[in-house]
Amino acid sequence: MLPLVAIIGKPNVGKSTLFNRFAGFRKAVVSPTPGTTRDRHYAQIKADKPFFMIDTGGIESKSAGVIEDNIVAQAQMAIEEADLILFLIDAKEGVTSEDQHVADLLRKCGKKIILIASKCDSQQENVIEMLRFGFGEPIMVSAIHLLGMPELEDTIESYIEKVEEPEAEEKKNETLKLAIMGRPNMGKSSLINSLLGKEKLIVSDIAGTTIDSTDIDFEFEDEKFTLVDTAGIRRRGKIEKGIEKYSFLRSLRAAEKADVCVLMIDGSEGITSQDQHIASYMLDYYPGVILAVNKLDLMEKGSEARDEFAHQMMHKFEFMPWAPVVFISAKNGKNIEQILKLASEIKKARYKRIETSKINKWIEKTMIKHMPTGTGRKIPKLFYISQVDVDPPHFVMQVNKKEYFHFSYMRYLENQLRDTFGFEGTAIKFHMRNKETRYNKKKTRPKKS
Repeated sequence: MLPLVAIIGKPNVGKSTLFNRFAGFRKAVVSPTPGTTRDRHYAQIKADKPFFMIDTGGIESKSAGVIEDNIVAQAQMAIEEADLILFLIDAKEGVTSEDQHVADLLRKCGKKIILIASKCDSQQENVIEMLRFGFGEPIMVSAIHLLGMPELEDTIESYIEKVEEPEAEEKKNETLKLAIMGRPNMGKSSLINSLLGKEKLIVSDIAGTTIDSTDIDFEFEDEKFTLVDTAGIRRRGKIEKGIEKYSFLRSLRAAEKADVCVLMIDGSEGITSQDQHIASYMLDYYPGVILAVNKLDLMEKGSEARDEFAHQMMHKFEFMPWAPVVFISAKNGKNIEQILKLASEIKKARYKRIETSKINKWIEKTMIKHMPTGTGRKIPKLFYISQVDVDPPHFVMQVNKKEYFHFSYMRYLENQLRDTFGFEGTAIKFHMRNKETRYNKKKTRPKKS
């Protein structure tokens, strides 16, 4: 699971400016007016070691109304969830009683804290005052002018590197994590209740009843499962401020740590663009995927209607043709055990490892059938391929120049790989790496003795 970095501080200390600098675009509204950021903004930061970052509203010691109380509550939720906290103080203004209040809150959380002297356009005497908080020496930063940003990025990365993911072989012995995802009111909680055989979760026709991810352990045919019920994901423009935005982030993190994601689709309503968007969110984490068409009891009876719906699924989800489709009724419990059986098979596929000799014999035959095309001197050449990891299956191809390969050829190789070796129901990582030659190796001069 990707680490979570939260930006915390009183109002108007430059939190959103720093967030935007990391996110690479103006995602959070920046204004000199305190209280502009009223809820948490988030972004997945693309780095060598990627992580989630959250921008929060300013924390104030005195309540000024319902909105301000909600801002503080949102920030406190971010503190609880975070693996690393960036504590910002305005270096120009110096330490205030509001900063002291925030520091007192952070001392109780027990999380790793990086102290940042924000808005440092030059050396500031006020920085010395910040040492009294006991969070170490502050990093002087000006997000606008990029001062101190490289040092801050290195400090964050050095901590992020310590948050190690469990080895694949160790994870294999864990329970199968099954995340139930989809739009609001798709029957996600009903499905889990049917699988458990009891009303474990609250079920309601009101969309948004589930606002947090819930983990539930149980066994099926001597195999251990962890079911994760997630909040319904609505279109970005429809996501309301406050708790719902953070519920969306938690749903994404549930997809990240899951072995298999079940995307629930309403069979009585048909496939929507939001169903496709949720599938694309899930694919960012290369999970196993099952497409579960729910409310079978409300669909038109007969195999023709189901065949027609399956045909629509193939068209709408053509970017993941390897994902199996199962028709269920969460309310009546029809076909729901098929989801667990499929999930078990998909997890096995995620740990499948192909010998290098076998996969290179396969690539030779595959390229004879269809060679990659080039233009002029830009002739793509693939030297060999190897599987470097499992969960998810990860393949690296050594090539002369990856820019010479069209993306459609990668798709062709993946389809051929699946036809030969399986990998049903799971996403696959494919990477190309330029092979070092005597022409592109870095030349180094011998050191003088």
